[in-house]
Amino acid sequence: MKKTLFALLGFAMVSGVVLMACQKDKENSTTLRIRLTDNPVDAEEVNVDIQQVRVKFREDSLSGWMNLDTYAGVYNLLGLQNGVDTLLATGTIPTNVVKGIRFVLGTNNTIKVAGVVFPLSIPSGAESGLKIKVDKKLNGTLDSLLIDFDAALSVHMLGNGNYQLKPVLKIK
Repeated sequence: MKKTLFALLGFAMVSGVVLMACQKDKENSTTLRIRLTDNPVDAEEVNVDIQQVRVKFREDSLSGWMNLDTYAGVYNLLGLQNGVDTLLATGTIPTNVVKGIRFVLGTNNTIKVAGVVFPLSIPSGAESGLKIKVDKKLNGTLDSLLIDFDAALSVHMLGNGNYQLKPVLKIK
């Protein structure tokens, strides 16, 4: 009888330790979701080719960047207005302070004005991506960041009739 009682007590203690370890592991990670929205501009389309979303945890190291599972594609920013947003990337990351977010861009960036599609150049966007300083402590097991890509402030018509994107990105 005592052996059975000790065996049950031992099993209960081991189960408790395992359960606590699993809970602690859950407490140390966060599922982060990056969402995208836009502010209006006088154009029919503003298309940005987003290939990868990365987050950074430390200021002191280039290795601090971590790739999220990104829904890569060309996003028409003007379809993301008036409370409409889209899920851009998600990933389970350590619960930490996010220092920055980087959008790695592709080459299929365009703007459509008066029915005509123009290439949209993005200075250094292809090399370094679009970077946003965040400095946000993640909360709990699920957290979202909404990024407002302000097309109205970001799109500029150059003197030669071409268009350039100098991104104005804000965390909401």
